[in-house]
Amino acid sequence: MSRTASLERITGETAIKVSLHLDGSGQSQIATGIGFFDHMLILLSKHGLFDLTVTANGDIYVDGHHTVEDTGIVLGQALAQALGDKAGIKRYGTAFVPMDEALAMVSLDISGRPFLVFDAALPSEQVGQFDSELTEEFLRALSVHAGLTLHVRLLSGKNTHHIIEAIFKALGRALDEATRQDDRIKGIMSTKGML
Repeated sequence: MSRTASLERITGETAIKVSLHLDGSGQSQIATGIGFFDHMLILLSKHGLFDLTVTANGDIYVDGHHTVEDTGIVLGQALAQALGDKAGIKRYGTAFVPMDEALAMVSLDISGRPFLVFDAALPSEQVGQFDSELTEEFLRALSVHAGLTLHVRLLSGKNTHHIIEAIFKALGRALDEATRQDDRIKGIMSTKGML
């Protein structure tokens, strides 16, 4: 079964297209108009070993908020669609990723119960044209629309670029682990029989 999804969302503020292939090799084509955000999505795809295409046209003349949040919404929806009934997946994933002085931990559960715990101080307000606080907004939108319980914790770090990069790499690796299929799992990894 092909674990893929292609979705589009158009509002008065943004037009977002996302294509996702969970069983890819980390290839990506990303164009959001926000350079640092593009870089983070490329890293997410590479370290998650899924193929990802994102095209976003948003009102970045205002700021990046709508574009970043709406990309999280559509990516979350694509992830949920690509996973289907979630049969056979490991469900949980945790990754610790260092980036120079920064060390981030991401732990998640594809639970169907959206929840974000974001415990990471970001020293600088901006990295390039990316507002640092949008990291949390992206993660919240992704969590809600993919149905993830998502914990993000910064264990050390001073450089905002390094911190955010470690978070996105850890997110990719945790998603790779959680979405991986395991032949030992029969049906859904839950005593309830559904996620």
